[in-house]
Amino acid sequence: MELHNISPALGSNKKNKRIGRGPGSGYGGTSTRGHKGAKSRSGYSRKIGFEGGQMPLQRRVPKFGFKNINRVEYKAINLEALQALAEAKNLEKITVDDLRANGLVPKNVKVKILGNGALTSKIEVVADAFSKKAEEAIVAAGGTVNKK
Repeated sequence: MELHNISPALGSNKKNKRIGRGPGSGYGGTSTRGHKGAKSRSGYSRKIGFEGGQMPLQRRVPKFGFKNINRVEYKAINLEALQALAEAKNLEKITVDDLRANGLVPKNVKVKILGNGALTSKIEVVADAFSKKAEEAIVAAGGTVNKK
């Protein structure tokens, strides 16, 4: 086998469809656009959501609801996660930075401590917000609550 007798596998090479290059090409005349109508003309572009004159879906479906632009999103962390972290890393004070360093919270996210699970360690917790149940549980275990 030498370079002059190597050929590509059957079906791996396709000819480009050269549109609008005369009747001999097979793609002349209407250039694969059919006859007449908006789609055959140059400059045609269908509007987004256009359904052929039928009332489009985004106008048929009613609008409802309300988006509060002042809503503050928190990442929820439960007491059981704090307890596990305190035991694993032997911590007495847990801050948002500690939670980030251990992969519990992504960067640039506010943290709210929730009261699911039991807390046995005496821990000082620093976070953006606390639920009432979580705050009571931390204080009952002998810890302190500090809002950022």
